[in-house]
Amino acid sequence: MAQRDQLDRETFSCVICLDLLKDPVGLPCGHSYCMNCIKGFWDGEDQRRMYSCPQCREAFTPRPVLKKNTMLAALVEQLKTTGLQAAPADHCYAGPEDLACDVCTGRKLKAFKSCLVCLASYCEKHLQSHYESPTFKKHKLVEPSKKLQENICSRHGRVTEIFCRTDKKCICYLCTMDDHKGHDTVSAAAERTERQRELEVSRLNIQQRIQDREKDVKLLQQEVEAVSRSADKAVEDSEKIFTQLIRLLQKRSSDVKQQIRSQQETEVSGVKELQEKLQQEITELKRKDAELKQLSHTEDHNQFLHNYPSLSQLSEPTDSSSINIRPLRYFEDMTAAVSELRDLLQDILRDKWTNTSLAVTEVDVLLSEPEPKTRAEFLKYSREITLDPNAAHTHLLLSDGNRKGKGTGQRQSYSSHTDRFTKYYQVLSRESLTGRCYWEVEWGGGVDVAVAYKNISRAGDESLFGHNDKSWSLYCGTNRYVFCFNNIETPVSGPDSSRVGVYLDHRAGILSFYSVSETMTLVHRVQTTFTQPLYAGLRLYYESTAELCKVK
Repeated sequence: MAQRDQLDRETFSCVICLDLLKDPVGLPCGHSYCMNCIKGFWDGEDQRRMYSCPQCREAFTPRPVLKKNTMLAALVEQLKTTGLQAAPADHCYAGPEDLACDVCTGRKLKAFKSCLVCLASYCEKHLQSHYESPTFKKHKLVEPSKKLQENICSRHGRVTEIFCRTDKKCICYLCTMDDHKGHDTVSAAAERTERQRELEVSRLNIQQRIQDREKDVKLLQQEVEAVSRSADKAVEDSEKIFTQLIRLLQKRSSDVKQQIRSQQETEVSGVKELQEKLQQEITELKRKDAELKQLSHTEDHNQFLHNYPSLSQLSEPTDSSSINIRPLRYFEDMTAAVSELRDLLQDILRDKWTNTSLAVTEVDVLLSEPEPKTRAEFLKYSREITLDPNAAHTHLLLSDGNRKGKGTGQRQSYSSHTDRFTKYYQVLSRESLTGRCYWEVEWGGGVDVAVAYKNISRAGDESLFGHNDKSWSLYCGTNRYVFCFNNIETPVSGPDSSRVGVYLDHRAGILSFYSVSETMTLVHRVQTTFTQPLYAGLRLYYESTAELCKVK
């Protein structure tokens, strides 16, 4: 055993890789290396055609043939299996970030335990006395700690074994005689016991919450799977329906084509039949003309008079009054009917598609969430919104990337567009709003902050935000707010602020307006049912301004 203890890891280590020898080979000089290490070392010396030992520098020419030292290899393997390959490995020594043993001299080993009585840390070797000597039996050993000195009273240099409940801090015995005299004190162990009970209660509460949350996570996972299954089925069913619709249209297209071709065949057949009759009549008339011509040259008067009665009689002409030439217009009624069907389908798809899209966006797949309380919570739902130049009144000047608008007396050179407001200085956002959204408007000089459906009227009094059932509007002026919907105005109160926050929960039907300053104050909330996607709206007045803020 003593001989094994004398074995040093360095004896069986390669000086190149500093690890235990792998496939050890011996050089003529007597030094040993890993086969791959010495090969790699010599590969770098190939150009010089001279090979040397990395330790003693003895040179060899030619390059020695390397053979594995089986006895040395077996010994290394035995050391590995018996765990005797060292004196402590490098990873057992304390590094800059490690807690070192307070007893070790020279290169210190890592601390294995710390003693709260000795206020020192020990490696496994120097800790043995705490296990073996009765003197140390009652000492409290803990995981290595760099904070042992925190257990010493900075004033008296004694161990802090007492807890002052009055000041909520650990103190030493002498502290109870002066600074903490008359305070509610107990031993640190007693306080720990009580707090330990509280800790266990807290842990039970935490564990219960973990179980509850795990159940919620499991339910949400089941919800995800259910949503995925439902979505897959909806996609499959939709594809089937659209396939049926396409097949129906293709069938109708085929029917129309067949009907046209059938009518074409009937018409052409009738025309050809009449054409043949006319052609026969032409042939007969030509033959009759030839006979009459021949008769006209007969010099025998008796023969002429005898044959003339029979040759002069003509058959009844074919009725051609039904011939009515209409180039390229024979089937225009059919084309008009198909065109009318196309326009009707387009109208249906345009009107119904919004509801279809809305039905998809409003699938309730999450647990209902309460309305945010703080601005930070609102900002989680912030949306980058821009104003639509095609919807802006011609006296609205847009700037800053179409986020800012100003009412002006100068007409802007906007192109004609059906989405443009023509009576009031109004504009809608380019982006549609569904789900949960939040945005802020910085205003000056008075402005109406609104949301509206896309199909709101663009002309006349019915286009004014809040004065119809397709828009909701909050007028913001100095010390004054007025909410308006369906032509009903309601004065509301709130702190004067040049910034208004708008929160929309489309699915829940919640629309809230907030006065934003250092705090957020609710000005007005709407609870309704939204049937279409919404768009942010602004109404300005002459020289008033409003900007959709960039918020983070």
